[in-house]
Amino acid sequence: MPVSLDQATADRLQGALATVVAIPVTPFDEAGDIDWDAHERVVRRLVDGGVTVLTANGNTGEFYSLAQDEARRAAESAIKTAAGAEVMVGVGLDIATAIGAARHAAAAGASMVMIHQPVHPYVSGEGWLAYHREIARAVPDTGVVLYIRDTRFDGPLIRELGEICPNVIGVKYGVRDPVSFAAAARDAGQGRFTWLAGLAELTAPGLWPAGATGFTSGLVNVAPAIPAAMLEALRRGDYPAAMTIWDSIRPFEELRGADSSADNVSVVKEALAQIGVCGRSVRPPSRLLSDSARARVAEIVASWNVPLAGEPS
Repeated sequence: MPVSLDQATADRLQGALATVVAIPVTPFDEAGDIDWDAHERVVRRLVDGGVTVLTANGNTGEFYSLAQDEARRAAESAIKTAAGAEVMVGVGLDIATAIGAARHAAAAGASMVMIHQPVHPYVSGEGWLAYHREIARAVPDTGVVLYIRDTRFDGPLIRELGEICPNVIGVKYGVRDPVSFAAAARDAGQGRFTWLAGLAELTAPGLWPAGATGFTSGLVNVAPAIPAAMLEALRRGDYPAAMTIWDSIRPFEELRGADSSADNVSVVKEALAQIGVCGRSVRPPSRLLSDSARARVAEIVASWNVPLAGEPS
């Protein structure tokens, strides 16, 4: 019989998720190959900046542009480099591929996997449930976090999955609507899951009163202190302070979200290139930024007083 996630470990991981969950970029060189030295540098910088949970192979890591062997090596690189932090590995695509990636992540030392929402033109509620059930059951002693980007996959459906698979411990909620979030969090069973604001700093203050206790971040690659300050403000209930931070990051996040998030990763990588952390290259279907957008990124990063790589913070 496979070993199930014990309650003490489940509780520990749920507590660990109540934080800023970093989504590291996957750096590429000019030829389009992964720059593994830069990958380690990105992860190490996050951990040195105070990050305690990170997701390898998330969307900011360009999950859908990676070959399976690249995704596995990225998971291994993150686990090795982020010693002392919890590593969650993004998995998805077809069920067999997702199960293989989840088992690899667990064997490599990841404490959790995040299941990307299925990319398929025809997704039913029953099919969504079956997809996640099969993956979660394949790694019963590993924490599983759901990624919700569609309100059709609601609280009752999440509750049912949690009853079938006790190792499902968290939900990354990537929908802007705070009403849908509040309903989903309550209908799924209050206290059963850790809820993350899955659209990062822009949605965290709005979802926090309804039950979010953590949020994901791509911006944290650039300036780890900023999301950390927002997290502390939200934890102490200081919403004016949280919204002051929100105002400072809004232009950056709106650049990322423009044109249906076409430049979501490109904006982050451009900022990292400007401060000397890694290159700006992305893979299609993403694109490099225009000169005007690059200049705007420079203005925003300068306003944050982010030190160049190698300079004291």
